[in-house]
Amino acid sequence: MVIVMKPDATEEQVRQIEALLKKLGLGVHISVGTERTIIGVIGDKRVLADTPLELMPGVDRLVPIVESFKLAGKTFKPEPTVIRIKDVAIGDKKIVIMAGPCAVENYDQIMQTAKFLKSRGVQFLRGGAYKPRTSPYSFQGLEEEGYRLLAEAARETGLLVVSEVISLASLEQAVKYVDVVQIGARNMQNFQLLREVGRMKIPVVLKRGLASTIEEWLNAAEYIMNEGNYNIILCERGIRTFETYTRNTLDLSAVPVIKDISHLPIIVDPSHGTGKWKLVTPMSRAAIAAGADGLMIEVHPEPKCALSDGPQSLNLETFEALVQEVAKIASAVGREW
Repeated sequence: MVIVMKPDATEEQVRQIEALLKKLGLGVHISVGTERTIIGVIGDKRVLADTPLELMPGVDRLVPIVESFKLAGKTFKPEPTVIRIKDVAIGDKKIVIMAGPCAVENYDQIMQTAKFLKSRGVQFLRGGAYKPRTSPYSFQGLEEEGYRLLAEAARETGLLVVSEVISLASLEQAVKYVDVVQIGARNMQNFQLLREVGRMKIPVVLKRGLASTIEEWLNAAEYIMNEGNYNIILCERGIRTFETYTRNTLDLSAVPVIKDISHLPIIVDPSHGTGKWKLVTPMSRAAIAAGADGLMIEVHPEPKCALSDGPQSLNLETFEALVQEVAKIASAVGREW
């Protein structure tokens, strides 16, 4: 449940309730809004049977939470969450772009891409150092060297860095080099990894699983938030259906659904969502029209030579055209570019 405090409740009253709940062995998560504070209570509510919380000073009302995702839902935090990473805000009025190659291949490739993206107003450089591939014979990434090259490109351009982690070992490496870690579709329910990311407090892009429901997706976010890390950016990247023409089925209805039931920001990855570069720009336009807070786009200087996911990657020219197209949609729906 959540405890909704009165608008004039004092910090001392909030601390008193927090101390009581912790004494009873319950988890406590506090959300401070513009008008009032909400205290999320996690644990067995039966221990509160003889505790008249509604009579404590500063308490307005008690609200039960019926959803399994208590912290990620709007009952706990009605106001949208804005993730701030240095001077970039995700979930605010301005649309953000995370772009770059599926996999970091070498210095020249990542540096050329980074400089181009920076010149086009992109905020985040994305690139894979560890690549969880379906086939064991596919390119698996440069591992820590890939993280190092991303960090070097970031120092040169001022871009923020996003890269995937696939294990606790890769997470320990990544935090030395990147600004945002990504948990990919295959690891969305790697609960040990989710908990550790939660403890580290680093911002995280949490991709939807290959065949996961929205509720399962938000419960994965719950694992991270329950460890104290609220810096979560959800990413819709397509789900597996019976359709074979596209790599996945990009579920854009997830965007307004998330906006309705969760306070977390959401971005869309039309590259993985479709698997075809020609579909990336139209689906990007649709994603922003649906209310997405940003895009994750795969960009490669020479997609035909890419070691990973070349068919879904834009080249520099087609990415520039995408930016111009999406800017029009952002303006039309009241967002900034």
